[in-house]
Amino acid sequence: MLWLPVDFAHPTHVPLGAGHHLRPIRESDVDLDHPAVMGSRERLWSLYGATWGWPPATMTHEQDRADLARHEREQNEHLSFNYALFDTAETELLGCVYIDPGDDALISWWVVDRHVGTELEARLDAFVPGWISRDWPFRTPRFGIG
Repeated sequence: MLWLPVDFAHPTHVPLGAGHHLRPIRESDVDLDHPAVMGSRERLWSLYGATWGWPPATMTHEQDRADLARHEREQNEHLSFNYALFDTAETELLGCVYIDPGDDALISWWVVDRHVGTELEARLDAFVPGWISRDWPFRTPRFGIG
């Protein structure tokens, strides 16, 4: 059984409101992704380290580029999805949303440390479950880390 219908087209631009949006991450986003991830590394490790071993303490720019290239390939093949959270001009990466296969789907997300506890994080927290329900073909997605 396929994880997603053969004809499913994943969203390529998802408005979040207040000058923010989600879009599939690309290898070319490394210059924005690396500082976002490494700047929030300790908290991200506390969320994803046990399950994914990510992000490693010494992740280089090139290791991050390779990781983003893998995400981009997996998205193109509909194996998993990594959506980056951006400001309107895409001058800063502010977080990510992950959509991975599971019994149905596993969904998790994060914002950079400086947005923890802010309106942006609250908006993302409220938005993601409805977006998944509305625009994705899952029946029983699970929200949280692996």
